[in-house]
Amino acid sequence: MNELALTESPSLRAEHMGRVDVLDKVKAISLLPDDTHADVAIVATYYEVGTGTIDSLVRRNRAELERNGLRVIKGEEYREFATVTLKIANSKARSTTLFSRRTILNVGQLLVESPVAKSVRSYLLDVEELAPPEIRTEALERAALSRAQVLMLKAADGFLDRGWLVAKTKLVVARGLGEEPEIDPAEAPLYVPDFLKSKGLRKSEIASVQSTFGRRAAALHEAEHGFKPGKRQAEVSGGSIRNTLAWTQRHVPLFEEVWDRWYAAQYSPQAALLSLP
Repeated sequence: MNELALTESPSLRAEHMGRVDVLDKVKAISLLPDDTHADVAIVATYYEVGTGTIDSLVRRNRAELERNGLRVIKGEEYREFATVTLKIANSKARSTTLFSRRTILNVGQLLVESPVAKSVRSYLLDVEELAPPEIRTEALERAALSRAQVLMLKAADGFLDRGWLVAKTKLVVARGLGEEPEIDPAEAPLYVPDFLKSKGLRKSEIASVQSTFGRRAAALHEAEHGFKPGKRQAEVSGGSIRNTLAWTQRHVPLFEEVWDRWYAAQYSPQAALLSLP
């Protein structure tokens, strides 16, 4: 998942909105005297852009930013804030825009033209940063392994099926952290050996059948849709990696059709009984 995915996906941004600690890890941030809010000037300084850039981003994304804490205070509320919090007497301004830490993080998710914002997004997508501080050593070791796997998946982006790549990355991250993946169940990867195992085939039978089964499924998919599924990565003997077809749980009905056409009769319980001496 490229960090720019955060600038394009509201749902992905929402998944990471709680990670305000990332702001201080990327760069020290100075807040207003209440130690809770920042104004436009502070946010612009943090992201090393002009105040006009922040103003423009706020105009384009006001609804989302307001959901994440953006506030404009004016009138009596502003005068009290300026006097009590900012220690400014007789301020000539009539209002100010306040950004909470959550809002500042939201800005970093959206701001394309800032190297600091890019670093914030990269931190948010880093597997190790997803681990909560109290996570046990065993889980940290799994998370480190997952990070290596995710980096491998990132390197394959553009060559593999995008839907499978996103789902697989989420599964890898969740496995590394001991959590349940937040993906659509229909998008979870589907593997031919697992499907055949669910049908009661033994290991030797799966090894014998799986290649032919996969080719028949691909041919049937192409006949019905005019194209084959995209590619995914699979680990084979010796730890090497090869590309194969990216089946997901959406393809279970197709697998069932292949099974019924070519294998059900041969591997049914009745067939197994007939094969006994």
